Amino acid sequence: MAKFQDLFKYYRPWRTIALFSIAAACFFEIVDLVVPYAIGQILNVLSNHPLDRPIQEAIAAISQLTHLPRDRFLSLIVLMGLIFVVTVGKGPTQMWLSGWFHWYIALRSRQYHTRKAIAKILTLPLEFYDVNNPGRISGRVARGLSNHTWTYPEIAGQLIPKLFRVLGIFVVIWFIEWRIAVLFLISFIVILGFSLKDLTRLIKQEERLDRYMENTESRTSEIITNIKTVKAFATEGLELKRQHQRLNRELKVVLFRIHLGYVKLGTWQKTVIQLCVFGVLGLTLKSTIQGQISLGHFITTLTVSSMAYAELEPISNFAEIFARRYASMMRLHEFMQHPIGKDAGSLETSSDVTQYRFTGKLELASVTFGYDPLRPVLKEIDLSIEPYQTVALVGRSGSGKSTLVKLLYRYFEPNAGRILLDGRDIRQFDIAAYRRRLAIVHQEVDVFNGSLIDNLIYGNRSASFEEVEQACAIARLDEVIAQLPERYFTVVGERGVRLSGGQRQRLGIARALLVNPDILIFDEATSSLDYESERSIQLAMRSILGTRTTIIIAHRLSTVREADKIVVLDRGRIAEVGSHTELLNHAGIYHRLHSLQETGELLT
Repeated sequence: MAKFQDLFKYYRPWRTIALFSIAAACFFEIVDLVVPYAIGQILNVLSNHPLDRPIQEAIAAISQLTHLPRDRFLSLIVLMGLIFVVTVGKGPTQMWLSGWFHWYIALRSRQYHTRKAIAKILTLPLEFYDVNNPGRISGRVARGLSNHTWTYPEIAGQLIPKLFRVLGIFVVIWFIEWRIAVLFLISFIVILGFSLKDLTRLIKQEERLDRYMENTESRTSEIITNIKTVKAFATEGLELKRQHQRLNRELKVVLFRIHLGYVKLGTWQKTVIQLCVFGVLGLTLKSTIQGQISLGHFITTLTVSSMAYAELEPISNFAEIFARRYASMMRLHEFMQHPIGKDAGSLETSSDVTQYRFTGKLELASVTFGYDPLRPVLKEIDLSIEPYQTVALVGRSGSGKSTLVKLLYRYFEPNAGRILLDGRDIRQFDIAAYRRRLAIVHQEVDVFNGSLIDNLIYGNRSASFEEVEQACAIARLDEVIAQLPERYFTVVGERGVRLSGGQRQRLGIARALLVNPDILIFDEATSSLDYESERSIQLAMRSILGTRTTIIIAHRLSTVREADKIVVLDRGRIAEVGSHTELLNHAGIYHRLHSLQETGELLT
């Protein structure tokens, strides 16, 4: 659970610079008070009222150094010089000592934490993405980072310095007339106290709004991702209606709860502030008439108190902005606090990372696993795969075929039993280096928006062009490339939309081969293809068999006939093991599945 302190920890790497720049900004805000004070003293000179003792001592010292007469002229010169130093002298330094660092910290922290957020995305467990789609995740991260970036300069560069200015004004008024200063301080505490109370309530509404917005963005992302399905089922109107309902719900929260709350708070603040300004005017005027303060002190008190009350509006605005952004910033910290997955690989890319070479001998010893430990998907699986052997996993949907591959990739760990590679438990290997020796071709090949060659060398950036051509020839992708307008440099579009399903499968095979894996896995690589595309993929797979340990998961049994060993899974257990011919002669589950497909019946 994220805490308020996490907002400060966000900027911890720049703590020293932050403290310096905030202190500088506060210093300049307080120094600005010298101007109304000096003007008040000038009025005292012009009206023949005595100057304050510190000013008198300063003038006397200057008179002694310069041998000038201590008169009205020297007093005015000293006070004008003081105003000049404060106003003109700070110009060249203020933006560098405060303004520069505020945005420096904001932008550096954005770059730093964006990298951390990307690292978090890359190391979260797979099950996190089962319940959080890309739109929800990217929206939460983007809003949180953006609001942190814009909030820091406003809080560190304006809100905190303005609060120090108010404190400085209190000190000035205290030395002029302490009774007015006490009333001034009480009024500020009351106004800020009630404002913070209302803002706390509004922040809860902002948190609810942030969740609503996240749901809307999430659904919008799903609509874009599944736009073909939306159009195919002609549900555009229904999706628009659903999103319209979500937007209406957001508007009600924004307009009638949050915005109305801010308007009421602002109305109350302005009314109370004007009453306080009038009260200070009355008290100051009374003290002046009674001779308790001079005319210059009257002007100074009235001016600085008006400045202080004038600061309440921007302070309130900054507080309101912070309240609006608070929820999204906290949700970013909640996201960053998710524990990394056990399946997280190393983010190191240097050449000195661990490297393995395997023969490809696999052994599953009494492997049991369930996403819910009480409901195992795989039960006491014992299986041995020799180096360079081709093993096919077949069975009904839900029998555990893909789950077994996820265990092999260490996305999950067995609840019981072990998976051995070359005689060692795979949990003993560095996970990233281990995975680099495996490659998989999924049923739906993931394609990035970019050129064809960028997708081909995704797993091996150091592959030569000759190696790329060779892999494409084996995968029979060279036939497709010859017809593309820019050949290897053709942009394939988002998710590879410019390629057919069969072409994406061939790309997936070539990409896997370029990794030169010790173990190659085909996960339903032909199940969604037409007969011609399936035949091309089968020919590509045939040229690979025997060159490395190969595991094939398939519904279509025509894909696995040439496998050295076929493993039939049924309800999480191994039901049969043998070659295609042996299993047909056995007349068991495999024979029945084969007969169903031969007669054209659906396999369920």
